[in-house]
Amino acid sequence: MNEDRIEGSARTIGGKVQEAAGRLTGDAKTRVEDELNQAAGRAQDLYGQARDAAADAVGVIEDGAETIEDAVCDFVETRPYTTAAIALGIGLLIGTMGRRRYG
Repeated sequence: MNEDRIEGSARTIGGKVQEAAGRLTGDAKTRVEDELNQAAGRAQDLYGQARDAAADAVGVIEDGAETIEDAVCDFVETRPYTTAAIALGIGLLIGTMGRRRYG
């Protein structure tokens, strides 16, 4: 949980307390301001939730990238001749594409 979620929740609760006080005193202006404060608190909390979700997604992507990197390294280390043949094939393909364009 990040600081935006904490501040947003606190702001929402504070707005609810102020709204109740505004109802007791009958001050419409205070009640409207407090409802706006609650809405801002909820928005800030949602922003914090989105940041947390994005951070989690980045973690998953980084873990996936490490897994792919490990798989490629393992393939290259265990099959060096196959890797060389694939690299040669890709090189020939790129070379052929270049000659057709300019030749």
